Amino acid sequence: MKICILPGDGIGPEIISHAVRVLQALDLKFEMAEAPVGGAGYRALGHPLPESTLKLAKESDAILFGAVGDFSLDTLPRELRPEQAILGLRRELNLFANFRPALVYPELVQASSLKPEVVGGLDILIIRELTGDIYFGQPRGIRTLENGEREGFDTMRYSESEIKRVAHVAFQAAAKRGRRLCSVDKANVLDTMQLWREVVTQVGRDYPDIELSHMYVDNCAMQLLKNPKQFDVIVTGNMFGDILSDEASMLTGSIGMLPSASLNEHRFGLYEPIHGSAPDIAGQDIANPLATILSGAMMLRYTFAEAEAADRIEAAVKRVLAQGLRTADIFEPGTQKVGTKVMGDAVLAAL
Repeated sequence: MKICILPGDGIGPEIISHAVRVLQALDLKFEMAEAPVGGAGYRALGHPLPESTLKLAKESDAILFGAVGDFSLDTLPRELRPEQAILGLRRELNLFANFRPALVYPELVQASSLKPEVVGGLDILIIRELTGDIYFGQPRGIRTLENGEREGFDTMRYSESEIKRVAHVAFQAAAKRGRRLCSVDKANVLDTMQLWREVVTQVGRDYPDIELSHMYVDNCAMQLLKNPKQFDVIVTGNMFGDILSDEASMLTGSIGMLPSASLNEHRFGLYEPIHGSAPDIAGQDIANPLATILSGAMMLRYTFAEAEAADRIEAAVKRVLAQGLRTADIFEPGTQKVGTKVMGDAVLAAL
């Protein structure tokens, strides 16, 4: 099992190190190799996704990714900014299906900004199409009109095959959970989303035992706050999924608790916490490593089919939370505030 380790920027190296320690503590044999990416890639080799880093990723079975983002490099041309690394990996490795769970641990129900009765027991899976939509559509750019005014433009587009493949992934995921799938679109306004709804409905005929519903994205954003437990699995496009999954993460109390997986058709996956590089707290031993550790568990489950090992990691995280240990982002009165290293050590001990 060959894993490409890409720590990235900001808190990325800190949190990745603890996930690696947890994986190494298992009774499994891993081959791990590390490479620079994002701002670290640009500083080391002049590009956010250096050729050597991409080569290592392609030669591996999975990627464990930290975070990218460096405010000091925001003045670079768009193609050299750190964030282009993750977009490049998604494109080059065809990572079209993004799995983002939103799970509320009983010990953290008070950390949510919503009432405990609204979020208690919440367990949602958002599947976001990741390589199409307005983020990748062409043409795009900024142009000057005849009157001298500048205009920005981007193109939202989806092919039928792109919609079909992520729909199949979503139906299959729903079959392993509560057998309910909600497809989120904006079919009342956008032609692209009219096609989305038609294709998802068509694919749904292959899964008669899955209850399929449709919802407009603005209503879904509202319903996630009003009654989030009505959802089991949500499937949606790239831009809508980007927004809704971040909203759903805050139902759980902290963006620092949630892992994610980005998969291609061969189950190759890029696994990462859904939070950013947080350069303002880098090196201060206060970042939450749990989302990255749980990303490692997702990697074991989805790419390596090591469900028992994944269960062990997730159980260790739950045990540490039950012990009352909290990093600053999930701290509340009556619990013990600890730093990144102590939290990582505690998960190792529980494991």
